[in-house]
Amino acid sequence: MTEFDAELAAAKNQLQTLVDTKSRAAQDLLDRFDRWGEDLVSGLSGAYSVEQILPELVKVMAANHTARDAQLHQRDRERVLEPDWFQKPSTIGYVCYTDLFAKDLTGLTGQIDYLKNLGISYLHLMPILKPRPGANDGGYAVMDYRALREDLGTMAQLRQTAEQLHEAGISLTLDLVLNHVALEHEWALKAKAGDAKYRDYFYIYPDRHMPDQYEQSLPEVFPDFAPGNFTWDDQVGGWVWTTFNSYQWDVNWSNPSVFCEYADIVANLANHGVDCLRLDAIAFIWKRLGTNCQNQDEVHAITQALRTFARILAPALIFKAEAIVGPAQVGAYLGEGSRSGKVSDLAY
Repeated sequence: MTEFDAELAAAKNQLQTLVDTKSRAAQDLLDRFDRWGEDLVSGLSGAYSVEQILPELVKVMAANHTARDAQLHQRDRERVLEPDWFQKPSTIGYVCYTDLFAKDLTGLTGQIDYLKNLGISYLHLMPILKPRPGANDGGYAVMDYRALREDLGTMAQLRQTAEQLHEAGISLTLDLVLNHVALEHEWALKAKAGDAKYRDYFYIYPDRHMPDQYEQSLPEVFPDFAPGNFTWDDQVGGWVWTTFNSYQWDVNWSNPSVFCEYADIVANLANHGVDCLRLDAIAFIWKRLGTNCQNQDEVHAITQALRTFARILAPALIFKAEAIVGPAQVGAYLGEGSRSGKVSDLAY
């Protein structure tokens, strides 16, 4: 017996009611839940109330399982049997900006034979999700996680591109920004409009009392052009936590609804054929007064939970953490102690 047996049993029963249990894919899903469910709840328990968050997360899992196509379900089966696919000596990676390499996704598909002839089996496209207009930190101020830069293509084209890459033996990696969203993101716009639910997706303070308390131990990431870690916003009527730039609002990962939102985003990208997500700025996602708000224990708990969610739903997908730490500290992003092998698959 374990601490969360009752919650796991209830979650599996809930999952069974939400998916077509007669299909092979659903049976695979349920088997993976049996295998990795404990890792999921142990990760969640490091930051949230399991009883509160797990039912909502199961709904996200079931909906995205139903939306996952047959080709990707088959890819999941293959990757379960070959979980070390990315560690093989024959794996050669290639990183590029889509527009500089091939103009857009249509042009990229025309270069697949070229990549294949080079022996490439892992392709990382630098930020392609829809950024805010104007200054956008090189594409890392994401305005919409469910759309691409308009000059590059559409989400439907992304799925087609991934399929063609897969046929050529090439896995696809994209960036996923976890610490912040653009101030034009739908969540931020709703927060500005006064929606209490979405105000709680961010760190918003009515005066300088708490920001000043945090600033005593916070470093400045870009002190020359983005001094401080908080920005006043007239529309929202408060000081917003903005670690990197005034137009990048840090999201409140202590809110379980934020976790479920990002789980749904991860699942949607996986359902478009993405094989690896580079977790941008993951070290910053948990805030604790009196610290530098980097590399907190909850970061690893959340990553374990998010990684296990993906492992159950879409095991063809792996995670690569942008740890932003020295070599001696990278191990925690792969998992150490009770989290060994349960956090990210790659880290740097």
